[in-house]
Amino acid sequence: MNGFIALYLKVLKENYINFKGRAGRAEFWVFTIINCIITGILYSVGGLIHPILGYILSGLFVLAVLLPGLSVAARRLHDIGKGAGWIFINCVPFVGSIWFIILCIKESEPNENRFGAVPEPCDPTKCDCCK
Repeated sequence: MNGFIALYLKVLKENYINFKGRAGRAEFWVFTIINCIITGILYSVGGLIHPILGYILSGLFVLAVLLPGLSVAARRLHDIGKGAGWIFINCVPFVGSIWFIILCIKESEPNENRFGAVPEPCDPTKCDCCK
């Protein structure tokens, strides 16, 4: 668990609005999944207190992590050789989101590309990317 949290905090602290370079699959998916979990918890707990509070708390959290989420998505797309503009594929209803997920699941390009060097391999279960 410590490796996942460390990787999540690395995205927030070191790469808050860094749209340059590359991000591996682990960095992108750990950040995305933890954000979904936190949003769900805030929505549920806030909704138990007052129905509107759940919307407010989860909405504020989503706004707080919007820029780091966009930056890690852009760097993930860089890792597979695509420009950050491919984020806008999400604007295409239904099919766009599926295509974006497929792009983010793809393996990294094995060599240096126009966006930078290959990111270090990372396994959050072993905490080897927590440096």
